[in-house]
Amino acid sequence: MKVKSKDRLNRKLKLITTRTLIGGVDIAKHTQWARFVDYRGIEIGGAIKFSNDKNGFEDILATIRRLCKEYRFKHVVIGMEPTGHYWKALANFLMKQKNITVVLVNPYATKCAKELDDNSPTKSDKKDSLTIAKLVKDGRYFETYLPHDVYADLRVLSTTRQGLNKRKSAIRNTITAIMDEYFPEFTSVFKHPLKGKASRHLMKTLPFPGIILKAGEEGVLEEVKAAVKKTVGRKKVRQLLEVATSSVGVDYGEDAARFKLRQMVEELELLDIQTEELEAKMSQMLEQVPHTKYLLSVKGFGIVTLATCLGELGDPLRFDDPKQMVRMAGYNLMEDSSGKNKSGTCISKRGRKALRCVLYQMALTMVAVNPEMKRLYAYLKTRKENPLKKAQALVVISKKILTLIYTLSKKQEMYKPKKVFGVVRKKQLAKAA
Repeated sequence: MKVKSKDRLNRKLKLITTRTLIGGVDIAKHTQWARFVDYRGIEIGGAIKFSNDKNGFEDILATIRRLCKEYRFKHVVIGMEPTGHYWKALANFLMKQKNITVVLVNPYATKCAKELDDNSPTKSDKKDSLTIAKLVKDGRYFETYLPHDVYADLRVLSTTRQGLNKRKSAIRNTITAIMDEYFPEFTSVFKHPLKGKASRHLMKTLPFPGIILKAGEEGVLEEVKAAVKKTVGRKKVRQLLEVATSSVGVDYGEDAARFKLRQMVEELELLDIQTEELEAKMSQMLEQVPHTKYLLSVKGFGIVTLATCLGELGDPLRFDDPKQMVRMAGYNLMEDSSGKNKSGTCISKRGRKALRCVLYQMALTMVAVNPEMKRLYAYLKTRKENPLKKAQALVVISKKILTLIYTLSKKQEMYKPKKVFGVVRKKQLAKAA
């Protein structure tokens, strides 16, 4: 059953009653502020400052219990912004307490709402905590999701992999910059120098023209054979010597540059090993997800990308509808029109960026290897009415991927091509064929 936006807001508002104490916490690394209101938005007590440690958590909990006893509140709803990672410790602590519900408020909503009371853009921790509390009072929050099962492990592994890939990208750029400066012709011999074993080894041992010419043909061949076990032709070595002879690379600071290059290549090799270990762990954890066999039956779903996607999403069955997953990814459409000025639509991007990134990767694979998605992708780009650009069509495919994940997980069914599209879409595709 689909849950409409109005119904979700009503459900949130029903959580707030006359017996509910509502709190807002402004999160920081060391010191945090909290303020409380009742269901009408009337502040109860004053601003409370507490430290981001166990003693501080115990202090704020004692304050909450005291206010509940003094004003006869039966239930507590605490709101906070999910900025950074500092909120997670407090949220985890409070969620374990009886009759306390922790919810999250979009930082953008706080930014927009903080001027309503005093018509001032002034920002302070005390002011923001009260704004957060009032937003919670009005139902302007979303539920907290802190997975404690396999999805928590997948999320940690997913963010770890993102960090590794970011670091590898930075190192690749550094290596490319060094080689472009000292030996730009290197890539004319090795088209993909960072992928081949021989080219990597040479960048660690004989990276620059002067060193290569000094080693000679036999010396270079010996270094190449040290990295590659199979027979290596002299033709490649001679080609390298030829371009080294006419290289336009600079010849100053070579010792330091060679040292830096060796370190960069060695670090890149270490990161590749760590990535392999990490992806093996992701595959192991994915086996513990009950929906895995159904999701992997989809042609185009890979183990690593699926594990990353589920790490960002969490349990697909916690959603009431695939549209909630779409909003979480920031793929919901928005329009900016006024009067006679009509604008086109675009995605909001108000969601998890990492989720959009992995969905984009999955969409690229799907349109390449999955017959149904390939057909849909071609139709979206070539239809007579409102044909989409490549990036727009990939967004549609990404949303379809989320629908597949939700449907297969819920129905516990294997992927069946005949069931991918509904009646209307089938007619559109048949007509376009």
